[in-house]
Amino acid sequence: MTILLADPRVQAIPVCDNGDPLVPLSFAREVRVRTGLAVRLHEARDALPGGVDFRIVEGHRSAHDQQAIIDRYTDELRGHYPDADETALHKLSSRFVAPLAVAPHVAGAAVDLTLVDEDGVDLWMGTPIDATPEQSNGGCWFDAEVDRVARRNRTTLASALLSAGLVNYPTEWWHWSYGDRYWALSTAAKHALYGPAEAGVLA
Repeated sequence: MTILLADPRVQAIPVCDNGDPLVPLSFAREVRVRTGLAVRLHEARDALPGGVDFRIVEGHRSAHDQQAIIDRYTDELRGHYPDADETALHKLSSRFVAPLAVAPHVAGAAVDLTLVDEDGVDLWMGTPIDATPEQSNGGCWFDAEVDRVARRNRTTLASALLSAGLVNYPTEWWHWSYGDRYWALSTAAKHALYGPAEAGVLA
């Protein structure tokens, strides 16, 4: 059974922030992540087959931007699920955007990424990156039923990132993290390595 980011078990994970700074990725200078994640993304990149590379869409995100995404998506969900109460909407929302208290992006511990060919063209992954569960009819889940090409590309993505110690959030094939609470729960670590980070503070 998939554990969502809204699950109390995620928030119950203690955080012992190791102080790793936010740094720009050398191959995506506009994206900033914690040093530990940056090192592992380089390792994962080296594990990709020839002619394939990562395209990093997003890394660290401010708490303000995270809350804006939560609010926008929750409003969309009210249209899809008019009978859902706030508790149900909170859970539904967490399939696509993390609650602020546990958000991996806010900690600088996550990236949204996909694969590209040697010309920089996105490989087919079954859905566009950042497609919501409603937009993709559930195809955004990593293990969703997709065609052979998309499954092969998702497997290539996962193989490289798992080998470097990252974990996937199962409802989003593009979301991978290291050092956050979800990573700690998934790997049975005693605590998370990273809590919320502000770009001007941990830089």
